[in-house]
Amino acid sequence: MSTSPIHVVGGGLAGSEAAWQIAQAGVPVILHEMRPVRGTDAHKTEGLAELVCSNSFRSDDSTSNAVGQLHWEMRRLDSLIMAKGDAHQVPAGGALAVDRDGFSQAVTAALEAHPLVTIARGEIAGLPPAEWDKVIIATGPLTSPALAEGIKSLTGESELAFFDAIAPIVHFDSIDMDTAWFQSRYDKPGPGGTGADYINCPLDRDQYEAFIDALLAAEKTEFKEWEGTPYFDGCLPIEVMAERGRETLRWGPMKPVGLTNKHNPTVKAYAVVQLRQDNALGTLFNMSGFQTKLKYGEQASIFRMIPGLQNAEFARLGGIHRNTYLNSPKLLDPTLRLKSDPRLRFAGQITGCEGYVESAAIGLLTGRLAAAERLGRELELPPATTALGALVNHITGGHIVTIDEGPRSFQPMNINFGLFPHIEGVASHGPDGKRLKGPAKSVARKQALTARAKSALDGWISGTQARAAE
Repeated sequence: MSTSPIHVVGGGLAGSEAAWQIAQAGVPVILHEMRPVRGTDAHKTEGLAELVCSNSFRSDDSTSNAVGQLHWEMRRLDSLIMAKGDAHQVPAGGALAVDRDGFSQAVTAALEAHPLVTIARGEIAGLPPAEWDKVIIATGPLTSPALAEGIKSLTGESELAFFDAIAPIVHFDSIDMDTAWFQSRYDKPGPGGTGADYINCPLDRDQYEAFIDALLAAEKTEFKEWEGTPYFDGCLPIEVMAERGRETLRWGPMKPVGLTNKHNPTVKAYAVVQLRQDNALGTLFNMSGFQTKLKYGEQASIFRMIPGLQNAEFARLGGIHRNTYLNSPKLLDPTLRLKSDPRLRFAGQITGCEGYVESAAIGLLTGRLAAAERLGRELELPPATTALGALVNHITGGHIVTIDEGPRSFQPMNINFGLFPHIEGVASHGPDGKRLKGPAKSVARKQALTARAKSALDGWISGTQARAAE
């Protein structure tokens, strides 16, 4: 008896990887790519897995870098994207960078040559036909308007974001809590809160004035022509607020009212930067109201001027740009199926992951999940202690919905160690017997996390193979 095909919509990195995984599992797949029948504002070719921005897959260090660990896991799972990336690598130090044309051509050729893959060129104008019983939508931030409208008809218009207004996110363990303190404004607990839900970083007048000077002098990135300028009063960049008057921030996201510095209760801060918890693990905190178009290098140096953040490590920096993504923790089940229509799965950036590798990794997982379902098998999700499992956990429920009346907090995210569950028993002393401090302590923790992830992934693969053989 022939097996019905699975349909994958979108021939980017996520869709290409999903199609490959499905075909490698022995299930036919139809990969739908609208280019060249319908182009986009960013793509230049009709090749699959075209890299439209950087040609870098970022760090390839799988011992102390989260994206390097994700590389390692994808290679272990027969990733087409990683295989062709490795085959078309160009010099980039410790990073994996690729020849973009050679890479795209190789991915396209591999999928065209696979006997179980059919590539269909043309736009899916609206929701996939009802007779397609298993579909993966991997259309990314440049989803066509017709398909985006179709998705919105299932999810509600408010559940798709067409512009990100992203504030920087900081690793909690890099915040100086001898300077900062936990407190909600006026000690109000808010829904689900305790009254001490924000981390507060105080600035005196001189520090505030220096901060404003730095904001005004810093280099900003510009919107791409096709993005427009989506500023509205609810998400003004902090540098735009500063341009409207030197006191604007102090009466906006940096207002000092209703707060008492527990380290120095008799001195009133001139301004306060607040950070709120961003994920359920409590490892990441979001700089409240600090969306920005500052260039990345400028952001890191300027935000480290803030007392308490002088040694801040950023899980992601801020930005405002066009994007199309789901409020996935609300709309998707743990296996990335749409709760309101489970025949539809989502993969890649539309789910709320960020980056080439992360998009491809979610494509890899959705392809495996869809193929297992088609074959009547059960596929457990990878452990949350793996990079892949941590990323999926973020997408489907690892965030904090909100701890005040502010906007939903779910935002696109790169893989980072803040998404991994806490680890105990990290070595406190080096081989020389000296206590680890500062960067050395951080490296030891990262190495422990990647070692745990490798062991967990190997166990997951062994368990999956054993169940398939039964």
